[in-house]
Amino acid sequence: MNDVILTLNAGSSSIKFGLYTFEGQSETLIWRGHLDLSRQPSRFIVTDLEQREIDWQETFKGSSYQDALSRLLRWLVEQMASFRLVGVGHRLVHGGVAFNHPVIINEQVMVSLEKLAPLAPLHQPPALEGIRAIERFQRELPQVACFDTAFHRTMPFEEQVYALPIRWSEKGIRRYGFHGLSYEYIANILPDYLGDDADGRVLVAHLGHGASLCALKQRKSVGTTMGFSPLEGMPMSSRCGNLDPAVLLYLMREERMDIESISDLLHHHSGLLGLSGISGDMRELLASDEPRAQQTVRYFVWQVSRQIGALTAILGGLDALVFTAGIGEHAPVVRSQICRQSSWLGMELDEAANSANLACISAPASRVKVWVLPTDEERMIAHHTYKLLADQRVITNEKEGLNDDK
Repeated sequence: MNDVILTLNAGSSSIKFGLYTFEGQSETLIWRGHLDLSRQPSRFIVTDLEQREIDWQETFKGSSYQDALSRLLRWLVEQMASFRLVGVGHRLVHGGVAFNHPVIINEQVMVSLEKLAPLAPLHQPPALEGIRAIERFQRELPQVACFDTAFHRTMPFEEQVYALPIRWSEKGIRRYGFHGLSYEYIANILPDYLGDDADGRVLVAHLGHGASLCALKQRKSVGTTMGFSPLEGMPMSSRCGNLDPAVLLYLMREERMDIESISDLLHHHSGLLGLSGISGDMRELLASDEPRAQQTVRYFVWQVSRQIGALTAILGGLDALVFTAGIGEHAPVVRSQICRQSSWLGMELDEAANSANLACISAPASRVKVWVLPTDEERMIAHHTYKLLADQRVITNEKEGLNDDK
């Protein structure tokens, strides 16, 4: 019987999970799964290490988070004969000022996490529901919170604050940055690909349903595009990205829009979806012959390139650009257009390597090396969870499971 760590990555419309075994500090993925609530009927898919589907159910009763979590926990119970669950790691989008590293969850931590929910209203509540569901499932099972904001706590003062009276920064209105677990994973694997250049001036482009950039020096975050919330920065699938605050004042004053309707507009009806009027899915936009779809792709490329320039200024130059996440890993056309727009930096693609989705896609003569590296937030969560529980002697490397005094 193998001891395993379960990871839960609760998004606004899906739950990703993974099961990992450990040998020392090295994690091995057993199964990875996805519960998709964005489509009807909802889907539950589990794959093994080779991406082979081992369990698949086209639909399950209900479409709420509670329904999805119940389906996942029932599946876990069915697998209990082959493994022993010794801990659960959760992705928490927001750690606020208080949490700059993973923590074991207890009642006091839960109170603090619930207070942070207004800072990430789409993501924090589902993650908290996942924690409560696991507690109901097996109360004594240790759980760990891993924070997307923690990786960016190394950013300088100039990158963390807004030009508001300082009392508002002290109350928590500041730039936090997100996608931190993704950036941390990429930072950890950079030496395997970039060698000595890994500690240089590197930009990572996490381009997916949510999109952001992160500037790295010595593999530490020194700047990022998302700020107080995941709305700031580049346009995304259905989020607006940067917006003049006066637009919101206008909508409230002249259009009589309330907080709920504005929030719905900015989170669910803007970005690529709002601009194109067709879809927020880059795959559909690239496949469309509609002029507005093509215009929206160009707009996305323009905004990414604009942010590349801004963050390159923070870094004082650029040694490497890394694409990751859904669009970054699987859309060579978008990568090509971004690099062409940023050619003034000395960026030159090998178009054949780019079309083949190779790891290094820059031409040999390119001054800026360009890479495509898959991210793995769940593996990062598993690593943090196991290390923290082992360090705290909640579990042991000898696979004794839960301590007697837990």
